[in-house]
Amino acid sequence: MNLYLIRPPAAAIAAHVCYGVSDLALAAPLTPVLRHLRPLLPKDAKIFSSPLQRAWLLAQRLGAAQADPRLRETDFGEWELKPFEEIGAPALERWAKHPLSHRPPGGESALDMSARVLDFLHELCQEEAAESVVITHSGPLRSIAGHLLGLPQDRWLDLDFDYAKLTHLQITGGRASLRLFNR
Repeated sequence: MNLYLIRPPAAAIAAHVCYGVSDLALAAPLTPVLRHLRPLLPKDAKIFSSPLQRAWLLAQRLGAAQADPRLRETDFGEWELKPFEEIGAPALERWAKHPLSHRPPGGESALDMSARVLDFLHELCQEEAAESVVITHSGPLRSIAGHLLGLPQDRWLDLDFDYAKLTHLQITGGRASLRLFNR
Protein backbone atom coordinates (compact mmCIF):
# COMPACT_ATOMS: atom_id res chain seq x y z
CA MET A 1 0.00 0.00 0.00
CA ASN A 2 1.19 3.50 -0.79
CA LEU A 3 0.01 6.07 1.71
CA TYR A 4 0.27 9.75 0.82
CA LEU A 5 -0.08 12.12 3.76
CA ILE A 6 -0.81 15.80 3.22
CA ARG A 7 -1.08 18.60 5.73
CA PRO A 8 -3.54 21.23 4.48
CA PRO A 9 -2.40 24.76 3.68
CA ALA A 10 -2.19 27.31 6.49
CA ALA A 11 -5.39 28.52 8.11
CA ALA A 12 -6.46 32.15 8.20
CA ILE A 13 -5.70 32.94 11.83
CA ALA A 14 -3.43 35.30 13.71
CA ALA A 15 -0.09 34.06 14.98
CA HIS A 16 0.20 32.77 18.55
CA VAL A 17 -3.41 31.62 18.78
CA CYS A 18 -4.30 28.09 19.88
CA TYR A 19 -6.51 26.19 17.47
CA GLY A 20 -7.29 22.61 16.59
CA VAL A 21 -10.91 21.66 15.85
CA SER A 22 -11.97 25.22 15.04
CA ASP A 23 -13.19 25.23 11.45
CA LEU A 24 -11.03 27.94 9.94
CA ALA A 25 -10.83 29.14 6.36
CA LEU A 26 -7.64 28.89 4.33
CA ALA A 27 -5.20 31.79 4.37
CA ALA A 28 -4.43 31.62 0.64
CA PRO A 29 -5.90 30.26 -2.62
CA LEU A 30 -5.54 26.54 -3.37
CA THR A 31 -4.39 26.85 -6.99
CA PRO A 32 -0.60 26.86 -6.31
CA VAL A 33 -0.99 23.97 -3.84
CA LEU A 34 -2.94 21.91 -6.37
CA ARG A 35 -0.31 22.59 -9.06
CA HIS A 36 2.35 21.31 -6.69
CA LEU A 37 0.54 18.23 -5.36
CA ARG A 38 -1.29 16.79 -8.38
CA PRO A 39 1.83 15.53 -10.19
CA LEU A 40 2.99 13.78 -6.99
CA LEU A 41 -0.23 11.80 -6.48
CA PRO A 42 -1.52 8.69 -8.25
CA LYS A 43 -4.69 9.36 -10.23
CA ASP A 44 -6.63 6.36 -8.85
CA ALA A 45 -5.95 6.89 -5.15
CA LYS A 46 -8.75 6.87 -2.57
CA ILE A 47 -8.85 10.23 -0.81
CA PHE A 48 -9.73 10.61 2.88
CA SER A 49 -9.88 13.90 4.73
CA SER A 50 -10.58 15.67 7.95
CA PRO A 51 -14.01 17.33 7.70
CA LEU A 52 -12.52 20.68 8.76
CA GLN A 53 -12.70 23.02 5.78
CA ARG A 54 -8.97 23.74 5.65
CA ALA A 55 -8.43 20.06 4.78
CA TRP A 56 -11.77 19.24 3.15
CA LEU A 57 -11.56 22.00 0.51
CA LEU A 58 -8.20 20.64 -0.67
CA ALA A 59 -9.46 17.05 -0.64
CA GLN A 60 -12.48 17.89 -2.78
CA ARG A 61 -10.33 19.69 -5.33
CA LEU A 62 -8.02 16.66 -5.60
CA GLY A 63 -10.83 14.22 -6.37
CA ALA A 64 -13.73 12.21 -4.96
CA ALA A 65 -12.99 12.49 -1.25
CA GLN A 66 -14.47 10.97 1.89
CA ALA A 67 -14.55 13.00 5.10
CA ASP A 68 -13.88 11.15 8.34
CA PRO A 69 -14.34 12.95 11.70
CA ARG A 70 -11.60 10.81 13.26
CA LEU A 71 -9.10 12.80 11.16
CA ARG A 72 -9.90 16.11 12.88
CA GLU A 73 -7.11 17.93 14.67
CA THR A 74 -6.82 17.83 18.47
CA ASP A 75 -9.67 19.48 20.36
CA PHE A 76 -8.11 22.08 22.66
CA GLY A 77 -11.40 22.70 24.47
CA GLU A 78 -11.47 26.02 26.31
CA TRP A 79 -8.13 26.94 24.76
CA GLU A 80 -9.57 26.99 21.22
CA LEU A 81 -9.06 30.36 19.52
CA LYS A 82 -7.39 31.92 22.56
CA PRO A 83 -4.02 33.64 22.28
CA PHE A 84 -1.35 31.60 24.09
CA GLU A 85 -0.68 34.66 26.25
CA GLU A 86 -4.28 34.49 27.50
CA ILE A 87 -4.02 30.76 28.26
CA GLY A 88 -1.13 31.65 30.52
CA ALA A 89 2.33 30.36 31.29
CA PRO A 90 1.35 27.99 34.16
CA ALA A 91 -1.18 26.10 32.01
CA LEU A 92 1.21 25.96 29.04
CA GLU A 93 4.02 24.71 31.29
CA ARG A 94 1.80 21.85 32.54
CA TRP A 95 1.09 20.98 28.89
CA ALA A 96 4.78 21.15 27.98
CA LYS A 97 5.70 18.77 30.85
CA HIS A 98 3.21 16.15 29.62
CA PRO A 99 2.54 16.94 25.94
CA LEU A 100 0.96 13.57 25.17
CA SER A 101 -1.28 13.11 28.19
CA HIS A 102 -2.19 16.70 29.16
CA ARG A 103 -5.83 17.48 28.45
CA PRO A 104 -6.80 21.17 28.22
CA PRO A 105 -10.07 22.00 30.03
CA GLY A 106 -12.94 20.59 27.97
CA GLY A 107 -10.55 19.24 25.35
CA GLU A 108 -8.63 16.10 24.52
CA SER A 109 -5.06 14.98 24.97
CA ALA A 110 -2.70 14.07 22.13
CA LEU A 111 -3.16 10.45 23.18
CA ASP A 112 -6.96 10.79 22.90
CA MET A 113 -6.57 12.24 19.41
CA SER A 114 -4.10 9.51 18.45
CA ALA A 115 -6.51 6.77 19.54
CA ARG A 116 -9.22 7.95 17.15
CA VAL A 117 -6.76 8.57 14.30
CA LEU A 118 -5.16 5.15 14.70
CA ASP A 119 -8.63 3.60 14.68
CA PHE A 120 -9.09 5.19 11.24
CA LEU A 121 -5.65 3.95 10.14
CA HIS A 122 -6.41 0.40 11.25
CA GLU A 123 -9.60 0.39 9.16
CA LEU A 124 -7.76 1.87 6.19
CA CYS A 125 -5.05 -0.82 6.34
CA GLN A 126 -7.74 -3.52 6.48
CA GLU A 127 -9.18 -2.25 3.20
CA GLU A 128 -5.88 -3.02 1.48
CA ALA A 129 -6.28 -0.19 -1.02
CA ALA A 130 -3.23 0.09 -3.25
CA GLU A 131 -3.09 3.90 -3.08
CA SER A 132 -4.59 6.15 -0.41
CA VAL A 133 -4.29 9.86 0.24
CA VAL A 134 -4.98 11.20 3.75
CA ILE A 135 -5.39 14.95 4.18
CA THR A 136 -5.30 15.91 7.82
CA HIS A 137 -3.60 18.11 10.36
CA SER A 138 -0.24 18.09 12.09
CA GLY A 139 -1.29 16.11 15.17
CA PRO A 140 -2.99 13.29 13.27
CA LEU A 141 -0.14 13.15 10.73
CA ARG A 142 2.38 12.74 13.54
CA SER A 143 0.31 9.90 14.99
CA ILE A 144 -0.06 8.10 11.66
CA ALA A 145 3.56 8.43 10.56
CA GLY A 146 5.03 7.84 14.02
CA HIS A 147 2.97 4.71 14.48
CA LEU A 148 3.71 3.30 11.02
CA LEU A 149 7.43 4.02 11.33
CA GLY A 150 7.57 2.33 14.74
CA LEU A 151 8.72 5.42 16.63
CA PRO A 152 8.10 5.64 20.38
CA GLN A 153 5.12 7.91 21.09
CA ASP A 154 7.30 10.52 22.79
CA ARG A 155 9.18 10.94 19.48
CA TRP A 156 6.06 11.51 17.36
CA LEU A 157 6.13 15.20 18.25
CA ASP A 158 9.53 15.44 16.54
CA LEU A 159 7.89 14.85 13.16
CA ASP A 160 7.32 18.30 11.68
CA PHE A 161 4.93 18.30 8.73
CA ASP A 162 5.00 21.42 6.55
CA TYR A 163 1.82 23.07 5.30
CA ALA A 164 0.62 21.86 1.88
CA LYS A 165 3.41 19.30 1.48
CA LEU A 166 3.31 15.59 0.74
CA THR A 167 4.80 12.69 2.69
CA HIS A 168 4.78 9.24 1.11
CA LEU A 169 4.96 6.00 3.10
CA GLN A 170 5.08 2.59 1.48
CA ILE A 171 3.56 -0.18 3.61
CA THR A 172 4.55 -3.75 2.84
CA GLY A 173 3.93 -6.72 5.10
CA GLY A 174 2.91 -4.49 8.00
CA ARG A 175 6.14 -2.45 7.80
CA ALA A 176 6.38 1.11 6.55
CA SER A 177 9.23 2.83 4.78
CA LEU A 178 9.49 6.56 4.23
CA ARG A 179 9.72 7.44 0.51
CA LEU A 180 9.20 11.21 0.62
CA PHE A 181 8.94 13.70 3.47
CA ASN A 182 7.56 17.23 3.13
CA ARG A 183 7.88 17.40 -0.63
